[in-house]
Amino acid sequence: MDAQLYLAYDYPLLGAFWTMLWLVLWVLWFFLLFRIVADIFRDDALSGWAKAAWLVFVVLLPFLGVFVYVVARGRNMGRRELAHARAQQEAFDAYVRETAAGASRSRTSEIDDLARLSDIRARGDISEEEFRRAKERILH
Repeated sequence: MDAQLYLAYDYPLLGAFWTMLWLVLWVLWFFLLFRIVADIFRDDALSGWAKAAWLVFVVLLPFLGVFVYVVARGRNMGRRELAHARAQQEAFDAYVRETAAGASRSRTSEIDDLARLSDIRARGDISEEEFRRAKERILH
C-alpha cells in the first residue's frame, strides 16, 4: 500500500472522513443519474428513438453517458424542469379554482333556494310545517 492509504488508516477520523466523502459522492451521482433519466423522458423535443438512444447510452455506459448528456443537453435541463414545475402549479391552481367554484355554486344555490322558500312562506302559500320540511330537504 502507498503512504496516503496508510495515512488514512493511521488516523481513524480521516478514514471516516473518506468513507463519508465517498458515500456523499455516490448519493450525488445517483441523484444526477435519476435527474437525467427524468429529463430524457420529460423532453418533448426528443423523438421516441432519440429518447431510447439516450436512455440506452446512459444505462449501459453510465459515467460516460451522464457526462456526455450534461455537456450536450445540460444547458436546457433547468428550463425543462422549470416548465414542468410551472405546469404542475397551473394544474393545481386550476383544480383549486374549479373545486372552490363548485362548492361556491352549490352553497349559493342552497342560499337562493332558502330565500325563495322564505318568500313563499312569508306570502302565506305554505305552512310553517311545510317550510320546515322543505328547509331540511334543501340543507341535507
